[in-house]
Amino acid sequence: MRLTCAGHAVFAFGMTGLGALSLLSGEVAYVWHPIPPWAVGHPALAYGSGALLLGLGAGLLGRQTSAIASQALTVYSLASIALVHLPDVASHPGEEVRWYNVGEVAIFTAGALVLFAAERPARLARVMFGASLLPIGLSHFVYTEATVVLVPSWIPGHLVWAYLTGVAHLAAGLALLFKVLPRLAATLESLMVSVFVLTIHLPAVARTPGDHDAWTELFVACAVGGAAALVAHSVHSSPWLETRGPGLPS
Repeated sequence: MRLTCAGHAVFAFGMTGLGALSLLSGEVAYVWHPIPPWAVGHPALAYGSGALLLGLGAGLLGRQTSAIASQALTVYSLASIALVHLPDVASHPGEEVRWYNVGEVAIFTAGALVLFAAERPARLARVMFGASLLPIGLSHFVYTEATVVLVPSWIPGHLVWAYLTGVAHLAAGLALLFKVLPRLAATLESLMVSVFVLTIHLPAVARTPGDHDAWTELFVACAVGGAAALVAHSVHSSPWLETRGPGLPS
């Protein structure tokens, strides 16, 4: 499979980076965070999950390996959702951060689903991606103080931007779920996350190159932005201003 769009490479870069970080740090791969009690103190799981994520991320770029890598990454992400994130949400349903965590991993799943290059998985990916943006947007309102500090100091109106970007995530998610300008919504989401990478995450890595968390946030943002671009590409044949009814198409 050839590269479908720039988002394909960015998504693969993000997933590969997360795997490499796990191998370098000896910590369980990001998609398994928060680490369940049964995984604590198991270095084999940490290195194994990191190596698998690294290999699958790299495999997404190969013409002969992309299809199988995307399928394996989908299974890998779904396993982490089923084994870690859904039980975590069930145990703490009132904590928004738990929903945020499952939303991020579901975005990774959606990106991998698009790369199946099959119509029905791509449709499902758009719905999954849209639903996943809702807890991410909501987090800007629940954890406003934590969001505000991420806004670069040279940008005025930090609180306004915290709320505005939260609304943008929510709007993009709802637009994808209800097929209201889905191509435009996914494209704008990808552009917004790309701005985050350029103004927040890359400067953070440059300031503290040894900070594991800064690198993690950079790779996660790349994976999310790349997945958004892939979702936008999956509806590339639709007019920019096309609007349809809600739900999966027949």
